[in-house]
Amino acid sequence: MRSKTILLIVIGLLVFSGCKSKKTATATPRTTVIEKEKIDEAQKSKAYEAGRRILMTCNTSKFKPFTTAEATPTVIKNTTQDRLTKTCLKFRLKYGDFRDIQLVEVIRNKSDKTNVYRFKALYEKKIANKELRVTMNDEDKVSGIKSLDWVDQY
Repeated sequence: MRSKTILLIVIGLLVFSGCKSKKTATATPRTTVIEKEKIDEAQKSKAYEAGRRILMTCNTSKFKPFTTAEATPTVIKNTTQDRLTKTCLKFRLKYGDFRDIQLVEVIRNKSDKTNVYRFKALYEKKIANKELRVTMNDEDKVSGIKSLDWVDQY
């Protein structure tokens, strides 16, 4: 009798806890896509030049380091000739010579107030399906650079 009572209490608690109403998340999205007409042309040009300059290193083996007017100290520290050379060796063997980058979209990150420029990297070999993301802060400085495999969604 006692075990049946305990069993009924446990089942009742499980049913009661399962029926509790749940709060739904109403958080606003942290990122938005910027319409092409509203993209800052000066910043877009800086992002393009920075991205192209990095990937052209693969063809020329020469990299002109970023200045403090162009990039944040973290980007300057992490973007070295040695690091680029290692990455470029892999890319050249697999994809051939770098050709150009094409802007696909710009994403505004509301939380850190940056714009992420998504470029599709074009290489000699058609099998290349790479993306270069250049992040620009509100001071028009490169605050991040990332190369990854291309995916349609951000």
